Amino acid sequence: MATPNPDRRSERARRAILDAALELCSTETYARLTMEGIAKQAGVGKQTLYRWWPSKAAILLEAIEERAANTLEFPDTGDLAADLHTQLHALVRTVTDPLFAAYSKGLIAAAQSDPAISDALLNALIRPRVQLCLTRLTKAQQAGEIRPEVDLPTVVELLYGPVYYRLLLHTAPVTTTQVNTTINLVLTAIRP
Repeated sequence: MATPNPDRRSERARRAILDAALELCSTETYARLTMEGIAKQAGVGKQTLYRWWPSKAAILLEAIEERAANTLEFPDTGDLAADLHTQLHALVRTVTDPLFAAYSKGLIAAAQSDPAISDALLNALIRPRVQLCLTRLTKAQQAGEIRPEVDLPTVVELLYGPVYYRLLLHTAPVTTTQVNTTINLVLTAIRP
């Protein structure tokens, strides 16, 4: 009789834990989510969770990172406007997903008082996206599509800031129309 592969078992348990955490976030607030609840939902012992993650925030961050990975890609078709639209529309689809809203808001709130969560959230979601955008904008600037004196980190903030402003402060819905307007305004301001 063959012995089960422990790596495959571990991956199944890890996947069950990440899925359980996301599933629970659709019915529980972040504050009410517990390691015990995640373990029970995943069908594993609590010690299994702590073997891989120090906290519920760490579990959710990994789950979010995996979910967001497919929206992280920043296309480079040679058309800066089209590439910005593609990338920012993917962001809108992600942040308007009800499941994303359920778990991200709790994590963002927790990040305000916990520097470790804040740094992990920045490293998992924000900094990679910023770096990809900066890389694409730098290429466009080198190609003469953006004026040489334009500060590219500021351009990134101008592009992404309105999405997160609306998401976090609920001033208005996050929409592709809003993103299109933002992109058009920013491109008008930075082009030669």
